[in-house]
Amino acid sequence: MATDESPAGGEDLDAVITAVLAGSRLLVSVAARSLAAVEDKITLPQFRMLVVLAGHGGTKLVTMAELLDVNSSTAMRMADRLAGAGLIVREVNPHNRRESIMRLTGEGRRIVDEVMARRRKQIGEIVSRMSAAQRQALISAMNAFNEAGGEPAADLPHWPGF
Repeated sequence: MATDESPAGGEDLDAVITAVLAGSRLLVSVAARSLAAVEDKITLPQFRMLVVLAGHGGTKLVTMAELLDVNSSTAMRMADRLAGAGLIVREVNPHNRRESIMRLTGEGRRIVDEVMARRRKQIGEIVSRMSAAQRQALISAMNAFNEAGGEPAADLPHWPGF
């Protein structure tokens, strides 16, 4: 794997970066559209918090701030808004009564599931316009990109037709 700015495997690094940036704009657009039905309730950063809670379960505020790469006061404000909207609850940590643990409510879980289903559908519509060979290449490229960026592999079922 090349790590400098010389061509690697026939691909110019600048062309790869440009393609990734374009793909990232598309994915941000999909993410924003997937939130459209709930945008009166939550922002994209608040949705990130809900997704982290969906994946991690009960989480302390300090841990949440680290996972979101924000300071604790920002995480606290986000949690306050989400609690006020009935999407999370804060409970006393049974192991340390000075701490609280945040958890999704049923409504919070419903929103995560709904938004992720819309996002999955939109991405599926885009990917379905690609050839089978392009889809396989995309899987390989995205897996390599995610690995290089330290993102854990997704444990999602394969879509029919891939």
